[in-house]
Amino acid sequence: MSKPATYTPLCPIDAIAPGQSKQFSMNGIALFVIRQGDTFYAYENHCPHLGIELQWQPDRFLDADGEFIQCSTHGALFLIEDGECVSGPCRGQALRSLPTRVRDGQLLAQLPSPKTLA
Repeated sequence: MSKPATYTPLCPIDAIAPGQSKQFSMNGIALFVIRQGDTFYAYENHCPHLGIELQWQPDRFLDADGEFIQCSTHGALFLIEDGECVSGPCRGQALRSLPTRVRDGQLLAQLPSPKTLA
Protein backbone atom coordinates (compact mmCIF):
# COMPACT_ATOMS: atom_id res chain seq x y z
CA MET A 1 0.00 0.00 0.00
CA SER A 2 1.49 3.35 -1.02
CA LYS A 3 1.85 6.16 1.45
CA PRO A 4 -0.45 9.16 0.79
CA ALA A 5 1.20 12.32 -0.51
CA THR A 6 2.28 14.77 2.16
CA TYR A 7 1.77 18.47 1.53
CA THR A 8 3.83 21.08 3.39
CA PRO A 9 2.28 24.47 4.26
CA LEU A 10 4.12 27.34 2.55
CA CYS A 11 2.16 30.52 3.28
CA PRO A 12 -1.29 32.12 3.23
CA ILE A 13 -2.47 32.39 -0.38
CA ASP A 14 -2.73 36.18 0.00
CA ALA A 15 1.06 36.34 0.56
CA ILE A 16 1.50 35.94 -3.21
CA ALA A 17 -0.35 38.49 -5.34
CA PRO A 18 -1.59 37.44 -8.79
CA GLY A 19 1.22 37.79 -11.34
CA GLN A 20 3.91 37.59 -8.63
CA SER A 21 6.37 34.99 -7.39
CA LYS A 22 7.77 34.02 -4.01
CA GLN A 23 10.69 31.83 -3.00
CA PHE A 24 10.86 29.37 -0.13
CA SER A 25 13.33 27.04 1.51
CA MET A 26 11.56 24.10 3.12
CA ASN A 27 13.26 21.03 4.57
CA GLY A 28 16.46 21.90 2.70
CA ILE A 29 14.65 22.31 -0.63
CA ALA A 30 14.78 25.62 -2.50
CA LEU A 31 11.54 26.26 -4.37
CA PHE A 32 9.41 29.07 -5.71
CA VAL A 33 5.76 29.66 -6.47
CA ILE A 34 4.15 31.81 -9.14
CA ARG A 35 0.54 32.87 -8.89
CA GLN A 36 -1.55 33.38 -12.03
CA GLY A 37 -5.04 34.42 -11.00
CA ASP A 38 -6.17 31.72 -8.57
CA THR A 39 -3.70 29.12 -9.88
CA PHE A 40 -0.37 28.44 -8.19
CA TYR A 41 2.64 26.88 -9.94
CA ALA A 42 5.50 25.58 -7.79
CA TYR A 43 8.94 24.54 -8.99
CA GLU A 44 12.25 23.53 -7.50
CA ASN A 45 14.52 26.57 -7.66
CA HIS A 46 17.09 24.76 -9.77
CA CYS A 47 18.07 25.65 -13.35
CA PRO A 48 18.38 22.47 -15.47
CA HIS A 49 21.39 23.99 -17.28
CA LEU A 50 23.76 24.81 -14.41
CA GLY A 51 21.86 23.73 -11.31
CA ILE A 52 21.86 27.25 -9.89
CA GLU A 53 18.97 29.18 -8.38
CA LEU A 54 16.97 31.23 -10.88
CA GLN A 55 15.94 34.48 -9.14
CA TRP A 56 17.21 37.93 -10.12
CA GLN A 57 16.53 39.32 -6.65
CA PRO A 58 14.64 37.84 -3.71
CA ASP A 59 11.23 36.62 -4.95
CA ARG A 60 11.95 37.78 -8.55
CA PHE A 61 11.62 34.93 -11.06
CA LEU A 62 9.64 36.43 -13.94
CA ASP A 63 10.86 38.30 -17.01
CA ALA A 64 10.10 42.02 -17.38
CA ASP A 65 6.70 41.31 -19.01
CA GLY A 66 5.71 38.69 -16.43
CA GLU A 67 5.16 36.13 -19.21
CA PHE A 68 8.00 33.69 -18.52
CA ILE A 69 10.17 32.40 -15.71
CA GLN A 70 13.66 33.69 -16.49
CA CYS A 71 17.03 32.37 -15.31
CA SER A 72 19.13 35.25 -14.00
CA THR A 73 22.41 33.76 -15.26
CA HIS A 74 21.85 32.92 -18.94
CA GLY A 75 18.39 34.38 -19.55
CA ALA A 76 16.75 31.02 -20.31
CA LEU A 77 12.97 31.35 -20.50
CA PHE A 78 10.55 28.79 -19.05
CA LEU A 79 6.79 28.50 -19.48
CA ILE A 80 4.96 29.35 -16.26
CA GLU A 81 2.33 26.64 -16.79
CA ASP A 82 4.67 23.63 -17.06
CA GLY A 83 8.27 24.83 -16.58
CA GLU A 84 9.40 23.87 -20.12
CA CYS A 85 12.46 25.79 -21.31
CA VAL A 86 11.54 27.51 -24.59
CA SER A 87 14.65 29.68 -25.01
CA GLY A 88 18.24 29.44 -23.86
CA PRO A 89 20.90 26.79 -23.24
CA CYS A 90 18.51 24.28 -21.64
CA ARG A 91 15.86 24.46 -24.40
CA GLY A 92 13.72 21.32 -24.35
CA GLN A 93 14.43 20.61 -20.68
CA ALA A 94 12.09 21.68 -17.88
CA LEU A 95 11.99 22.84 -14.32
CA ARG A 96 10.83 20.23 -11.82
CA SER A 97 7.26 21.05 -10.86
CA LEU A 98 5.83 20.44 -7.42
CA PRO A 99 2.11 19.73 -6.91
CA THR A 100 0.24 22.38 -4.92
CA ARG A 101 -3.12 22.67 -3.25
CA VAL A 102 -4.99 25.27 -1.25
CA ARG A 103 -6.58 24.36 2.07
CA ASP A 104 -8.20 26.78 4.51
CA GLY A 105 -6.58 29.79 2.79
CA GLN A 106 -3.11 28.25 2.99
CA LEU A 107 -0.91 27.26 0.06
CA LEU A 108 0.64 23.81 0.40
CA ALA A 109 3.19 22.02 -1.79
CA GLN A 110 4.20 18.42 -2.13
CA LEU A 111 7.97 18.40 -1.59
CA PRO A 112 10.21 15.70 -3.03
CA SER A 113 12.00 13.37 -0.66
CA PRO A 114 15.71 14.18 -0.33
CA LYS A 115 16.69 11.03 -2.27
CA THR A 116 14.70 12.19 -5.35
CA LEU A 117 16.21 15.67 -5.60
CA ALA A 118 17.70 16.64 -8.95
